[in-house]
Amino acid sequence: MFEEAESDPRLSKESVKAQETRLRTALLKAQYDRLQRADRSLLIVVAGIDGAGKGATINLLNEWMDPRHIRTLAFGQPTPEEAVRPPMWRYWNELPAKGRTGIVFGSWYGPLLREARRKHPDEDIIEARAEAIRHFEAMLAADRVQIVKLWFHLSRQAQRERAERLLANRDTAWQVAPVDLTVHKRFDRLRQAGRQVIERTHAGHAPWIVVPSADDELRTLRTAETVLHALRHPPAAPRIARPPMRRVPDRLGRLDHGARLDKEEYESSLLAWQARVARQVRRKKFAERSLVLVFEGQDAAGKGGTIRRVTSALDVRHFDITQVSAPVPYELARPYLWRFWRRVPEPGRIALFDRSWYGRVLVERVEKLAAPADWRRAYGEINDFEAQLVAHGAIVLKFWLAVTRDEQLARFRERERSPFKNFKITAEDWRNRRRWDDYAQAANEMLARTDTAHAPWHALSSNDKRHARVEAVRRIAQALEAALD
Repeated sequence: MFEEAESDPRLSKESVKAQETRLRTALLKAQYDRLQRADRSLLIVVAGIDGAGKGATINLLNEWMDPRHIRTLAFGQPTPEEAVRPPMWRYWNELPAKGRTGIVFGSWYGPLLREARRKHPDEDIIEARAEAIRHFEAMLAADRVQIVKLWFHLSRQAQRERAERLLANRDTAWQVAPVDLTVHKRFDRLRQAGRQVIERTHAGHAPWIVVPSADDELRTLRTAETVLHALRHPPAAPRIARPPMRRVPDRLGRLDHGARLDKEEYESSLLAWQARVARQVRRKKFAERSLVLVFEGQDAAGKGGTIRRVTSALDVRHFDITQVSAPVPYELARPYLWRFWRRVPEPGRIALFDRSWYGRVLVERVEKLAAPADWRRAYGEINDFEAQLVAHGAIVLKFWLAVTRDEQLARFRERERSPFKNFKITAEDWRNRRRWDDYAQAANEMLARTDTAHAPWHALSSNDKRHARVEAVRRIAQALEAALD
């Protein structure tokens, strides 16, 4: 794996001159072609032996290409804002738009490399972190984020000589970090760690390329050639298997739509459960958790009214409501979960979603706005997203508010007649109604595939809005009490 790099190959000045002009011209053309197509983004992950010239090479690459369309992302220790959210949050936030390039230092490989470099690494931790990375990169690649990973490597002696040479000149001494001076003492362990990481995370859709780095010119040319090849020859998307499901249960068809509450019982019950929610979110323990509430359902099922009854129990300074509609162009230019990762709440806060990431397996599926391969793999991606939220302390609850066809029709007609509600009814609502069975089938499969112990679905009859509102607030209160006690 590292044999060529540790032989410290070099190029003659004549060879460098002949290739540099060709590569610079080809890189710019390939970069502009990618920008014009805007069909995928490119992430270049930079790693390798400390003191191998990674920074100098990337600086030169920015000179050879148009830096206006390249963003260098340097991740060090998490900031306070990053530390209180799931570890992948900061990487999702910085994903470049289609057509653009991101160069990533200090990437999601940091924790894996630190564990692998330990004197006595834990194999279980290494494999768990490698599996998380494989899953993350496969998800990005399937959503048209191209990933190429560069491992800069050289021999122990060449690394030491390079550090000494740079230190000897005050104009280049700044390029040498303290850690670069100790690499030769730990070289064998660092090499073994790199080998483990590359072997466990190399994939056709996210390959590792070892870049010989003893010779500055060879290192630069090999990096440029790798990036040029990536721009010209994007890999095929990975195939992500979806577990088979022989029969989707009709969970919505089994709902009891006869449930009712009279006004007096509704008002007393609602106040009691709202008070219990209010007590829980004001507890000190909740400052270490967050609450994510998802509201989905048929048109006119009462999502907005239910959300208002929940927020009546909350301090307006502590929650955010996201009303999800069709993605705008800058959101479409990134993986579909990107816009939802940006709304992940920090501890002590509550995020309410009026429609959500489930649009991928509902409206995008039914209306053929997403390819079958995209919405089929989305179940697993959504489960993984929610599992990451829960692992970092979020309490995730999802509500499906259901009405019968007749009740929906009555509410549509009421909205048309009311001057205060007619803005709520659109031609799209009537069109969706004509595809009732298709939406019911999609919703039932969604419930079956994404109802998990860590992020459960609560399907509620909303033919009687009072019943649905009380049930939603009750289940939120009980979930908070169970999580915080």
